[in-house]
Amino acid sequence: MPVDLPSTLLFLGRLLLGGAFVFAGLRNIQNAAFLTGLMAARGVPQARLALWAGIVLQVIAGVLMIAGLWTAIACAVLVLFLIVAMPMFHNFWDHQGLDRAARINGFVGNVALSGGFLTLIAQSL
Repeated sequence: MPVDLPSTLLFLGRLLLGGAFVFAGLRNIQNAAFLTGLMAARGVPQARLALWAGIVLQVIAGVLMIAGLWTAIACAVLVLFLIVAMPMFHNFWDHQGLDRAARINGFVGNVALSGGFLTLIAQSL
C-alpha cells in the first residue's frame, strides 16, 4: 500500500476510475436483455456478443487499472470503449427535453472520464 500522498492519491484515482467500470460492467450483466435489444435497435451487429465483449472489457480493464497493472493499456482500451459507446447510449442529438439533458450529462461525463484516462496514461508513460 502506498504511504506517500502522491502515491496514495494516484491509487485512489485508479480505484475510483477503475472501480466505476467494474461496477458498470457488473451492472450491465443485470441489464443484458435490455441493453442487447437497445444495441440491436441501434444497428449493432451481433449485439449480444458485442455487449458481452464490452462487459468483459469493462471489468478486466477496470481491475487492471485498480491494480496498477498495464495502466496505460487499460486506460487506452477504456477510452476506445467510450468512443464506441457514447454515440450508442448517449445520443442526445436524437432526443428532446429532459431525456436530451440526461443524455448530454452522460455524454459529458464520459468525456470527463476520457480526460481522466488520458491523464493516467500520461502519468504511467
